[in-house]
Amino acid sequence: MATFALFGTSADPPTVGHQEILLALAARYDRVLVWAVENPFKQGQTSLNDRQQMLGLLVRAVNAAGSSVEWRPDLSRRFTVDSVQRVRQQWPEAELVVVIGSDIVPSLLHWHCVDRLFSLASFLVVPRPGSPVEESELLVCRARGARIVMADFRGLPVSSSAVRAGSGTDAVPQEVWEYIWAHQLYGVNHEQAAAQRAG
Repeated sequence: MATFALFGTSADPPTVGHQEILLALAARYDRVLVWAVENPFKQGQTSLNDRQQMLGLLVRAVNAAGSSVEWRPDLSRRFTVDSVQRVRQQWPEAELVVVIGSDIVPSLLHWHCVDRLFSLASFLVVPRPGSPVEESELLVCRARGARIVMADFRGLPVSSSAVRAGSGTDAVPQEVWEYIWAHQLYGVNHEQAAAQRAG
């Protein structure tokens, strides 16, 4: 039975942290499907179209390094359960694993139709620096029916929020920066970004 890793992410913007996660997933799962999402817990996100395009550029860079990750913007839905149900309809026999960062675990039980989601897929939690997971949080999720495990790899100490705040320019791959410059996202202009990356 094929195992699919499903990685819906805000990608605002996608960083080298996302890149490393995709590389790790590609080495461990039969198929990796990734898309940008409208996170109902976040306000003021960059347009979904821009985030999808940046994520597509990141996937292209990952695959150029020899991996096989599938950029699937058609799977993007407001609620994860709807994305997972769409995958289940296309591949009814596959084992589905939803990938989340450790910072997401405290909000997991508040997700839309979470019990249905727990019945459709298991969860892989990727540890993020500064976001430790309490065992009690995992136990509560498992008590609700979640099949949830911790990943054997860690996320990098980079964040999209730092990029949006005007720092952390090295956290974004060149292909994504070129898109940011071209579309004047995050208040970054070419000269400032080039100076930061050089300095």
